[in-house]
Amino acid sequence: MSVLTKSPGYIRKWIQSTANAEKPARGESIIDVANSEQEDLFIRKLRQCCVGFDFMDPVADLKGKEVKRATLNEVVDYITSGRGVLTEPVYPEIIRMIACNLFRTLPPSDNPDFDPEEDDPTLEASWPHLTLVYEFFLRFLESPDFQPTIGKKVIDQKFVLQLLELFDSEDPRERDFLKTVLHRIYGKFLGLRAFIRKQINNFFLRKVETLCSGKVRFVYETEHFNGVGELLEILGSIINGFALPLKAEHKQFLVRVLIPLHKVRCLSLYHAQLAYCVVQFLEKDATLTEQVIKGLLKFWPKTCSQKEVMFLGEIEEILDVIEPAQFVKIQEPLFKQIAKCVSSPHFQVAERALYFWNNEYIMSLIEENNQVIMPIMFPALYRISKEHWNQTIVALVYNVLKTFMEMNSRLFDDLTASYKADRQKEKKKEREREDLWRKMQDLSIKNANKEGISLDMIEMNHVKD
Repeated sequence: MSVLTKSPGYIRKWIQSTANAEKPARGESIIDVANSEQEDLFIRKLRQCCVGFDFMDPVADLKGKEVKRATLNEVVDYITSGRGVLTEPVYPEIIRMIACNLFRTLPPSDNPDFDPEEDDPTLEASWPHLTLVYEFFLRFLESPDFQPTIGKKVIDQKFVLQLLELFDSEDPRERDFLKTVLHRIYGKFLGLRAFIRKQINNFFLRKVETLCSGKVRFVYETEHFNGVGELLEILGSIINGFALPLKAEHKQFLVRVLIPLHKVRCLSLYHAQLAYCVVQFLEKDATLTEQVIKGLLKFWPKTCSQKEVMFLGEIEEILDVIEPAQFVKIQEPLFKQIAKCVSSPHFQVAERALYFWNNEYIMSLIEENNQVIMPIMFPALYRISKEHWNQTIVALVYNVLKTFMEMNSRLFDDLTASYKADRQKEKKKEREREDLWRKMQDLSIKNANKEGISLDMIEMNHVKD
């Protein structure tokens, strides 16, 4: 078994002993030695960078930490400015150094009740060194001298799996680097693409389990969603490159993972990336639209106004790319939900829903299907125009009603008359109920008096009525 296939702990101990035996001379720079010696010195410096330090103690071994930081800066500059420096022998040394520094047990959260929307994340103590290692890794992958045919010997499936485990890091700086690194690996190594897609799918399936009842249960230990946004961002560009027709496994991923991910409380952490992925799928295959819209309506938030605003924003993005034939299939359930949103006492929800009428393409779809949409929306709009507490919402509603009137004046008049007639019927029923209730009260008082029962409380209530 080669050293590289062993555990990071073994690698670290092996490299440290090698580094101690082959430490470069103090002040010896790679570019200052003869060309024939640069490869050897570069390898020795890479091994020196495998020495680990305790960053939990900020004053421990300050000199050693500074020497490593300077060495990391030097090797970053060397592969950035040098040409022909990525020779075949340095590839395994580079990956060993990267593995030794990056692949580690992530520390537990400082806050067991961590709320990603409210609390600050736990930052990686060794970041002064880690950031340089990540920078070096990116420069290595992006170098004009990088050869995937050699790189695939050391960047394999096991390496990718260890890299994916780091997405659970609480430090957003590390996750941002990991996102870029994984994207570069996906682009460079064609043979790893299917494996990376599969492992990203598995990552999400570990985060969310869709039950037969449609409820969503989160099954990963920390109940945090570290890495979801970053991996969704990578997935967005991967979906963009899918060939048509879409494979069944890709459609299944949309239904089983992406749609249920809308259910979580901390949706705001990654909603932009999630919505982008969903829209990418619909641009690839318009026939998925009905399934997506019905899925969103199924998970529509009932008590969280912030999430409701996000859902409305995503719906508008979907409607921006929807085909007219697909719009017809979902218009009734969708606009019933929009009517509820317009009626919301939370003005931001109502406002976001009413902004749909500022979108020219959506307006054209509504106009083509006004016979269906106007009867759904009219009662809510008319009632709000008379009752809503927020004047901005009332003004927006008046604009929508005006648009409807210009769109189909005859239908508008019919709906107005029908609404007023219905309201009159409701008022009549309400008066009849009140009259009946008064008669019952009077009758109860009369009967109580016959029986000699004290009716002070009854009379008091009667006076109040």
